[in-house]
Amino acid sequence: MAAHLPVAQVVVDRSQPHLDRVFDYAVPETLSTACQPGVRVRVRFGGKDVDGFCVARRERSDHDGDLAPLRGVVSPEVVLTPTVLALARAVARRWVGTAPDVIRLAVPPRHARVEQEDWASHEGPDGVRGPSAADGDPVSPAWANCPGVEAFLRRVGAGEQPRAAWQALPATGGPGWTDAVAQAVTACVSGGRGAVVVVPTGPEADEVGRALTDAGLDRWEPGRQGGWVRLVADDGPAVRYRAFLAAVRGAATVVVGTRAAAFAPVTDLGLLVCWDEASDLHAEARAPYPHARDVLALRADREGAALLVGGYMRSVAVQRWVATRWARGLEPPRAVVRARTPRVSALTSTELAREGPAAAARLPGAAWRVVREALRSGPVLVQVPRAGYLPIVACQRCRAIARCTRCAGPLHVPAAGGGAQCRWCGRPAAQWRCPECGGNAFRSVVVGSARTAEELGRAFPGVPVRVSGAATNVLATVTGDPALVVATPGAEPVAPSGYAAALLLDAALVTSRPALDVSEQALRSWMGAARLVRSATDGGVVVLVGDGAPTPTQALVRWDPVWLADRELGERTELRLPPAVHVIVVEGAREDVDRVLAHADLPPGSDLLGPSSTGDLPENEMLLDPESRRPVRALVRTPWAAADAASAVIAAAVATASARRDAPVRVRAEPMDLT
Repeated sequence: MAAHLPVAQVVVDRSQPHLDRVFDYAVPETLSTACQPGVRVRVRFGGKDVDGFCVARRERSDHDGDLAPLRGVVSPEVVLTPTVLALARAVARRWVGTAPDVIRLAVPPRHARVEQEDWASHEGPDGVRGPSAADGDPVSPAWANCPGVEAFLRRVGAGEQPRAAWQALPATGGPGWTDAVAQAVTACVSGGRGAVVVVPTGPEADEVGRALTDAGLDRWEPGRQGGWVRLVADDGPAVRYRAFLAAVRGAATVVVGTRAAAFAPVTDLGLLVCWDEASDLHAEARAPYPHARDVLALRADREGAALLVGGYMRSVAVQRWVATRWARGLEPPRAVVRARTPRVSALTSTELAREGPAAAARLPGAAWRVVREALRSGPVLVQVPRAGYLPIVACQRCRAIARCTRCAGPLHVPAAGGGAQCRWCGRPAAQWRCPECGGNAFRSVVVGSARTAEELGRAFPGVPVRVSGAATNVLATVTGDPALVVATPGAEPVAPSGYAAALLLDAALVTSRPALDVSEQALRSWMGAARLVRSATDGGVVVLVGDGAPTPTQALVRWDPVWLADRELGERTELRLPPAVHVIVVEGAREDVDRVLAHADLPPGSDLLGPSSTGDLPENEMLLDPESRRPVRALVRTPWAAADAASAVIAAAVATASARRDAPVRVRAEPMDLT
């Protein structure tokens, strides 16, 4: 064994809840130098060689017996810093998960060739050049004259820890949100501290990078000290690991990336930024399902850093921060809102009543006239909720949703002139008959982007029609020439000087989803398209078509997402729904869920809702034990003051069940939705 600190404490890469602790191993003298806290190691565990991280070295172990020796040090590179390890443990506690699962999100896979690259310093500028916000630069117009911005930037530059929730406005042809983020980051860097910027997608990370370069913060290169790096999983293992090493070695000052960048090991962290915080892309799809926005908030508290969350839409969760004064809202004055946003009108059935039967058309006459007028001065954007041709079809006679006779999957028509087929198994529905009425003809229930483009081509002959969406091709930009651009939410291309108008179709479909956050997500989807339209002073018009829910419709017409978030928060507080309260969802077989909850001594003030059935098992499975095997869901509802205690007791109960080798249950804390 090593003469100095012969015991290594190791976090083993195993997800079982009862194994979420450190294990002691003996350090051979030959590995003593390389085995430092934070390096990857190999150990013998459960009769197999497994990976892990050395997190500490000690003089002695609390274990009474002999210690197994380390099998090896995978790499002497320190990749798990003490601050990231502490953050991973805090995230695991809050979201009822395990530290190894969180570490797997925080530390990317090793790339040996990148570790061996020569990063010798070279002659050249450091990461920062030119003036910064701390040098007295005026506040960027991208902040839209929000009261309190100057004080926020000043405090960030001084190394303080302000927390702000910013409502951004469209900036067609002028400084946009990336300029505001860049000004906040340069203010932090000029004060001698680092920053992390988390965005939903890779293209948005590129936009932030260009704004940082324009603001005087160069991109980091091997051998350079300072600058920013892009940390996005889509870049590939080598590029991603190189950016990660630049941060963990202290070479890069700023990290820009997607949700995993929330854990980036930036030295002397001073600012954390989350753009488009209401996006569901910030929610991790793997256990323990943390949300990047909340991880950044947790990290800001732990590391004494400033926090800026923003977007065109404000989530109800962030509105709770503002309502409790945990963060300050940065909202532009109403006069600025009216000057920077397009004119929005809603064509509901009430407004279209005077058009008679034509009011039932998917493109009413009033919307057709808006498009015809707007095409004289530029392109027109048409947002459609669904991709494809006819995504959902029904029986023409009784209007029952058409389903596959083999697997019960929904039928759809993938292309013009084609027959219906199953969306799940792909089987053609040539001999389909409705089980309800015996009919054999279909009618459309939902019209997709391809069919919409076809209809618009007939309505406006001679006008080019372009389609943008994941099912076909996502366009980044379009020209400023008159054209019709049909896009699904999130795939709207940018026009150089803004769209002359935008049509938001099928409003009723967007707001009919049975979900708790349906109003919030509907408004975010509509604003994502409307922000690309010219301002009202430049003639920009947005038309919402359909009988959408009144609350998000009013919020869009007024361009007031803060009003919607505050209204939703008030209703959820009265009904004790998240995020007004803390919620943990436990899902699994009934007997397994009951067993976990029986061992959970919930804190005072908690409510246990359920278990309730979530669906039926296949018939052959139900014959075994129809009740104990039925999937169920239970909700543990707790005031925020007791949230930590509730998470702890549920985690302990899950660990106990894991130690007994019971069937696993799925646990989600603070879910974005309860459906």
